[in-house]
Amino acid sequence: MDVPDFQKISLGALEYKRCNSPMEPPCRSFASVSAAENKPFYFLHAVYEGIIAGGAAGVIAEAVLYPIDTIKTRLQAVHGGGKINLKGLYSGLAGNLAGVLPASAIFVGVYEPTKQKLLKSLPENLSAVAQLTAGAIGGAASSLIRVPTEVVKQRMQTGQFASAPDAIHLIVSKEGFKGLYAGYGSFLLRDLPFDAIQFCIYEQMLMGYKLAAKRDPKDAEIAIVGAFAGAITGAMTTPLDVVKTRLMVQGSANQYKGIFDCARTIAKEEGTRALLKIYSQIQRQILRFQ
Repeated sequence: MDVPDFQKISLGALEYKRCNSPMEPPCRSFASVSAAENKPFYFLHAVYEGIIAGGAAGVIAEAVLYPIDTIKTRLQAVHGGGKINLKGLYSGLAGNLAGVLPASAIFVGVYEPTKQKLLKSLPENLSAVAQLTAGAIGGAASSLIRVPTEVVKQRMQTGQFASAPDAIHLIVSKEGFKGLYAGYGSFLLRDLPFDAIQFCIYEQMLMGYKLAAKRDPKDAEIAIVGAFAGAITGAMTTPLDVVKTRLMVQGSANQYKGIFDCARTIAKEEGTRALLKIYSQIQRQILRFQ
């Protein structure tokens, strides 16, 4: 999943509900936490909960939304105004889920405890900084698994390979182990800001909604807030996502020499609109929270 393109914000709703359950001790999953508060915080317990919830949410959401992700990848990979094939929209799903599970678990297992720790350490008015930082750290930690998963997934989605084992074998034999990390720089350039901004917008909007409504948001309201956060962030990072896709699927052809060469070549040969293949990206971000 370009899981982020993982469906990480799904955990936000799970964590929010857990923190507001009468069966659980009070906690703050999205609101800023005052440095004066001395509520106990169990780091390992937060990691464990994050891993379980993140892995489950990532796998379920990825399986449901995989066809939309395939369409997005094919739209971004096709050159010019070429048409895309709408067959085989679940190509590579099984192999992708094998990578999504640990990657989502790592992301959320790092994000939640890091955020909670920072919220307790920083002044109350810097809650957004805690959320941005935790999102970036979580994204960096999970990238070691997310990038190879994304490379294999996108090449299968574009019809280059028939199975994940074949994809891994051929990529390594032709491009070396580094082939599994093709586009790593563009992935970090796109996904670290995406992770950080998406979660910050989501949690700040949720906090603002609760203050305005003077009550805890309902499940449907949490989903709507998440949809807006994902759509806004998806729109902001779409050009970087297009570059990432092109670098990951080019294989040994090496048409593009790097991030800037890729962006420049796309803009020169296909026009700047090719960097803004945005409809499917926004639609995917919205649907993942419904």
